[in-house]
Amino acid sequence: MQTSFDNKQLDDHENKSSEKIIRKCVHCGMCNATCPTYNILGDELDGPRGRIYLIKDMLENNKPANEKVVKHIDRCLSCYACMTTCPSGVNYMHLIDHGRNHVERTYKRPFFQRTFRNMLSILLPNPKLFKIFSFFIKFVIPFKFLLPKFFKNSLALMPKKIHKNNIEDKKIFKSSTDKTVSRVALLTGCVQRVLSPEINEATIKILNRHSVEVVVLKEIDCCGSLNHHLGKEAKAHKSFVNNINYWYDEYLNYGLDAIISNTSGCGTTLKDYGFIFRNDSEMKKKAKKISELSMDVTEFLFNNLKLNYVKNEKKYKIAYHSACSMQHGQKVHNQPIELLKKTGNIIVEIPEGHLCCGSAGTYNIIHQDIAKKLLNEKVSNIKKVSPDFISTGNIGCITQISSGTNIPIVHTVEIINWLTGGEKPPNIESL
Repeated sequence: MQTSFDNKQLDDHENKSSEKIIRKCVHCGMCNATCPTYNILGDELDGPRGRIYLIKDMLENNKPANEKVVKHIDRCLSCYACMTTCPSGVNYMHLIDHGRNHVERTYKRPFFQRTFRNMLSILLPNPKLFKIFSFFIKFVIPFKFLLPKFFKNSLALMPKKIHKNNIEDKKIFKSSTDKTVSRVALLTGCVQRVLSPEINEATIKILNRHSVEVVVLKEIDCCGSLNHHLGKEAKAHKSFVNNINYWYDEYLNYGLDAIISNTSGCGTTLKDYGFIFRNDSEMKKKAKKISELSMDVTEFLFNNLKLNYVKNEKKYKIAYHSACSMQHGQKVHNQPIELLKKTGNIIVEIPEGHLCCGSAGTYNIIHQDIAKKLLNEKVSNIKKVSPDFISTGNIGCITQISSGTNIPIVHTVEIINWLTGGEKPPNIESL
């Protein structure tokens, strides 16, 4: 795609990066074929190609965002399915991030929209605040019939009970064997700590049982994903810098073989720290190292450990849902499937598995109608394979899919932990 940025505009490193991305686009439209919003809405501007044109126009002409542009950019899920299918290697992820930042800098949203997004920005990345909020919401739920549809739908995504987090007060989890073969840091997530702390517990247990020492640094903030995708770059960067500095110090002083994430959206952002700080002389080296060390838990288990599987007399049919951030963002797809296959169960992939379930960070809260359509499609495809339960690697997907079906859904690491000698996941205890 031809561009017309002038030299002054290209002095800005974000413009320079985006210009290179835009020039790679050859207008072929293959991205639209796999774009969930384009397939639902049928509008060129609700596909990646259309959004590229909108961002190009804003950046080239120094235009502030307007209501129309914001509507179409906001509708992007950041599922990155378009990047998987693009034959030209267009890095849409970095371009849409730049577009969102431009929107946030140049467009004043309506009061309610602005207030609601600010609330999400404060609440969700802070586990303590989110837990307090969730506690008080319990008293609102009996009266939800009095609330507008938007808030009523949001309540369906809130936790049904407040879980106790058993790992918050600890820092180092020693190997439970006679030797230690590896030392890793674990990102425990922010929303996940409130919704499903058992995922973190299962992760630590399986690693400890296979001679891996796990460190959980109290100083680590939210990975920054939520604010990053809301266009709140100042807040996101504060989290980025904090995390990079603490993990890098841990790496230098005590050694780390990997930084493990069990929330695939977080993992995608961690692996992008190096790009985000590529022009920052102070942070560049540190960020690059942190990104290099970052691995999804299934990547680490598959690549680095020989797991001790136990026999399970009952065979289950497990439907694997590959989170968008896992398969398109991190390019991790086969590893979790192969790990699940080694359990001896029947593993099936969900039809149209490349399409998003509608979770996408805060998307299912902000864009409820579109998210609901995507959820219905996902649930319909899950039912086609008739599984006993569902496996996935992202808390957002777990929350979203469980709101649309009674088929149990479990994090992949919980299943692997169970079938290598750990506890059976609570969600499937009755099966």
